[in-house]
Amino acid sequence: MAQHYATSTAPVAYPVSVINPCFCAPCPVDLEIFRTDDEYIVADVNRNTIVFRVQGDLFKLHNGVRVHDAAGDPVVTLRKKIMTAHSRWEVFRGDSIDSEDLLFSARKSSMLQFKTKLHVFLANNTAEDVCDFKLKESWSQDSCVIYAGDSSTIVAEESQGSLKSLEAISAATNILDNLGQS
Repeated sequence: MAQHYATSTAPVAYPVSVINPCFCAPCPVDLEIFRTDDEYIVADVNRNTIVFRVQGDLFKLHNGVRVHDAAGDPVVTLRKKIMTAHSRWEVFRGDSIDSEDLLFSARKSSMLQFKTKLHVFLANNTAEDVCDFKLKESWSQDSCVIYAGDSSTIVAEESQGSLKSLEAISAATNILDNLGQS
């Protein structure tokens, strides 16, 4: 079953590129994420233009989950850290899993959660005293909001099939994170 991630016409208040500026658009983009037998595909809502392919086995995490662009080039590799108290994921540039290519990491804000709360730390934030981004899921688990740092500035929103963000890769990252919690 396809999941639709449509965007509003209003620009996001906090435009930022974490992965690569080439994945940013000057206005919101309507995307759909659907699953095939062996991968997830992020495409326009008409499925005419593939934006990303998400490949990897979430149960074989030592290799990571890779997000490829439309040309098949690796964009990022997501890897779950084993044996961490806060269920940490690391995201690396391209197909690398070397620490020098770390872009950001995400972890649960606490070990016990009734709804998802993630803290995201960019690679240069080694102290991790304050998160660079914060993701909060609603109590009904039908929406989530991503905030800039510890502020109330909204970077992206997702609610019942509607994603509002300028960076398309965040849609794929959000889906992978939710899959990894199961």
